[in-house]
Amino acid sequence: MSVTIYTTPSCSYCRMAKDWFRQNGISFTEYNVAADMHRAEEMMHKSGQMGVPVIDVNGRIIVGFNKLEIERALHR
Repeated sequence: MSVTIYTTPSCSYCRMAKDWFRQNGISFTEYNVAADMHRAEEMMHKSGQMGVPVIDVNGRIIVGFNKLEIERALHR
């Protein structure tokens, strides 16, 4: 399983999403789009959005911290 989260340091929903992943034992890769323009462009290409968090679960893109959609994508 591949989970990627695109974040910024000041995003409270990003922190909530990362905490939720940690609490549920789900490993993830985080990209700070405020510090990495390449990853910011990648995120915008994947989601069509500039807002964070953008979460990629095995290619399924979820914009925002939507636990129900994340659980569906994780097949939980």
